[in-house]
Amino acid sequence: MNLSFFIARKYFFSTRKRNFINVISIISMIIVAICTAALIIVLSVFNGLENLLRSLYSAFDPQIKVELAVGKSFVLTDSLIQKVQNTEGVDIVTEVIEDYAYVKYRDSEMVVTIKGVSENFLDQNRIDTAIVSGELKLRENDINYAIIGRGVQYALSVMPGNEVYPLQIHYIKDVKTGSIDVSKLYSRKNILPGSVFAIEKNYDENYIFVPLEFARDLLDYGNKRTSLEIKVLSGHSINRVKEQLREVLGNNFAVKNNEEQHADLYKLLNLEKLFVFIAFSFILAVGSINIFFALTMLAIDKKKDISMLYAMGAGNGLIKRIFISEGAIISFGGTIIGLVLGGVICWLQQNFGLISMGMETSVLENYPVRMHLTDFIYTSLSVIFITLIISYRPAVIATRYNSIEHL
Repeated sequence: MNLSFFIARKYFFSTRKRNFINVISIISMIIVAICTAALIIVLSVFNGLENLLRSLYSAFDPQIKVELAVGKSFVLTDSLIQKVQNTEGVDIVTEVIEDYAYVKYRDSEMVVTIKGVSENFLDQNRIDTAIVSGELKLRENDINYAIIGRGVQYALSVMPGNEVYPLQIHYIKDVKTGSIDVSKLYSRKNILPGSVFAIEKNYDENYIFVPLEFARDLLDYGNKRTSLEIKVLSGHSINRVKEQLREVLGNNFAVKNNEEQHADLYKLLNLEKLFVFIAFSFILAVGSINIFFALTMLAIDKKKDISMLYAMGAGNGLIKRIFISEGAIISFGGTIIGLVLGGVICWLQQNFGLISMGMETSVLENYPVRMHLTDFIYTSLSVIFITLIISYRPAVIATRYNSIEHL
């Protein structure tokens, strides 16, 4: 066993004399353990929230989305759709027309986002499990049906399946200045509410799915589309298919996977996680100041031992290593306890739901957590770095007691 570590261990685990220094050392270890466990738990909650967002968005957003790089809509030609459909790995290509519209239902009204989708949208099976009321359908017996968000349903007091009162959807047209014909200011079409979906608040309160032909006629888009939504064949890499589509379509089109469709949100989430990690690292550093005081007082308490080691031929390097090793025992012991404690709490939350979201309308009943090995590694590395900094100064102080006067 390394001599410096052997002496440091003797100092820490000494049972012959429990003094104030030992108490501070134990308290320091407990503080490091609590801070480490807290950091692991908070980072795991961020991971859980990110994973939850990905699962929610994957239920609403396509695996791959093709839209115009600059502009709102593009003309969908036969050659363009063939290029996309013939790309290796592409399974389903759904045509989409998306725009804002004004909706009225009986005495209620609101502005929503109308999303017209071709019939094969339902074949993508993205919102099948999100239907909370009514029957999932866009068209039946030549009758058009709308799939509305739960927030829209609440705002308009819509009853799915009620064929007496349809949704009245109005779209404001671009009218030339000076026109006085009110009928040309907007277009209006009626559609029956068929079902209600519940995915995420932002979607639930704003979106209504309608058949593509209905949206095309209402919005007067003709052969223009706002995007193409693509489902990839099972067994094919989404990113590989995405890159192939970029090569085929060129720079005029933006081809995005699910994460790129919400790039700003994920960047913000990762940035928040980084700042939380930095903040807790500072808290951990402040908590580790107790290690500094414990080692400083230990150096004063053991000055006779240090002088004796110098008399026996020890050098400054050995003395420094003894006190750095002492700091390592305190911090590493606390870190291991904290990592285990944080991991156990996260595991219990994952399997038994110790803490609930506290909201009846929340997507999940309990707070989501997801442990990542990298969080444990980075936390351990931060503790090592802090320990080296904290322990170095007391180790230097200990080298001052190299005189026979202290024997």
